[in-house]
Parts: sequence; C-alpha cells; structure tokens
Amino acid sequence: MNELLLVVTIAGERVALPAAAVESVVELDTLIPVPRAAPHVAGLSALRSRVLTVIDCKRSLELGVTERPYTIQEAAVVELDGHHYALIVDLVEDVVESRSAPMPVRAAMGAGWERVSVGMVETETGPLLLVDVAALVGGSERQAA
Repeated sequence: MNELLLVVTIAGERVALPAAAVESVVELDTLIPVPRAAPHVAGLSALRSRVLTVIDCKRSLELGVTERPYTIQEAAVVELDGHHYALIVDLVEDVVESRSAPMPVRAAMGAGWERVSVGMVETETGPLLLVDVAALVGGSERQAA
C-alpha cells in the first residue's frame, strides 16, 4: 500500500504503472522499424546513448495499432532483465499514491487487459487498473509461448 503510481492513458483507458518500474518519461521523435520483430514491437529508438526497444502498448493489448507514425509519442521508459523498453502511451498524466493494495477486478475487461492486470487500486483520483509492466512488454506472444 502507499505505492507511487504513474497514471497513463493506453487505448483511451486511464491505468496505473508502478512508478518504481519507470525510469523516466520521454517523448520519442525517432522510431526505426525492426523487420521480423514481434507485432507489438514498434521499433527501436535511442535515449542518452542507449537503445530502447519501443513497445506499442495498444498492440500489446491486442486493441489495434497506435496511429502516430510521424509525430512525437509519449513513452514510459522501463528496464527489464537488463534491457530498456519505451512503452508508447496515449498520455502521461501524473504520479499519485495508491490508497489500497491491488484488489481483484470484478468485471470483464477483455483478454489483453486481463493478461496485464495486477488488480484495481484506489487512488486520490479514483480506482485505477494496475498494469504488470513485464506482461505489457511481453505482448500476447509471451502468453502463447
């Protein structure tokens, strides 16, 4: 409880990422496609002399493709197993404090959201779905493997 959360919007839905998992929030202006990459991998970008694998969160959730190939995109940078990833989100809103431990979600959310859900947490701005960053980076292919 009392964990800091980064509130972001993905596919039009306000959700929370554990702030401890997020290194920084950036604006990506360059995206290099990667042939034969998993469908949810939008490409590669660079940040302070390191390569970021860019994850299209909307595609990871099987909710379509983020349609902004020629504009600056907001992203949350995370590190998993020594690799850096930029998670493309619609909007980065704020950092808030959780007021509860994650509780089970008692509604149908869709397969993508159910795969990445840790549970619902109460915040000062209302309940938010807490998202598992590793599951989001892994995409639907990880579950199928």
